[in-house]
Amino acid sequence: MNAPRPGEPPGELLGTGRTADVFALPGGWVLRRYRDPAAAWADARGEAGLMAYLAGHGYPVPAARPGERPTDLLMERLEGPTLARAVTTGAVAPDAAGRILADLLLRLHAVPPRTAARPGDRLLHLDLHPENVLLAAGGPVVIDWATATEGDPGLDRATSALVLAQALLGMPEFADAAPALLVPLLRALPPLTADHLARARARRAADPVLDPASHARLDAAVALVRACAATAAGGGGAESAGTAPPPPPGDLTGPSGQGRCYRTPTEQALRADE
Repeated sequence: MNAPRPGEPPGELLGTGRTADVFALPGGWVLRRYRDPAAAWADARGEAGLMAYLAGHGYPVPAARPGERPTDLLMERLEGPTLARAVTTGAVAPDAAGRILADLLLRLHAVPPRTAARPGDRLLHLDLHPENVLLAAGGPVVIDWATATEGDPGLDRATSALVLAQALLGMPEFADAAPALLVPLLRALPPLTADHLARARARRAADPVLDPASHARLDAAVALVRACAATAAGGGGAESAGTAPPPPPGDLTGPSGQGRCYRTPTEQALRADE
């Protein structure tokens, strides 16, 4: 195959995200190219190194290597829907999707960190949500490691929950599925703290590619996560928000007056054991 001429795309355009484009390449590979080479996240070489490290510890990521440009990441082409697509089409139940996300977060935080600047630091994805999980033939695979770093794993857990809550409030296809995802996700993880959620909100508010509508939903999304954390702990939610005892300081598993995690018909059908 001849190399593309300057200015020509490297192959068939498969998709366009907020920060990068993905092209098909021969031999079962794809090229993800960041559009802004000056952006802080556009370090494809560092991302490839992290993915190789994770793969070496058995974590499910695509095979990857750096491309010719600093903004180019070559990855194996995996066939399968995203977890988000599988939920919205009914191929995966929402509660099962929540448990898949929780398992991926817990497995990630069990991988030894590469630097561990502080005791307790772990590898963090900081954007682990259903659109960044591919359901490949061998099982779920996590993609898009541009925001990865090391730090407090509680921040990673809170960020995933907050992204899901924003999806509920802003994406019609998630309107029914997101509550049923949030409660099983939060139930399977260590309890969130007020500090974790506040830091996750601050990160989302500072995200330069977050659109104005998403910014406007942040406070409502935080309230939803608080309420669903209460439901997950069995100590609050739509039915008991006014009667449950107050939570310990800093704990989000008790009632909150800022929002409620209403059960949808789908959640009622799928979570009969709650």
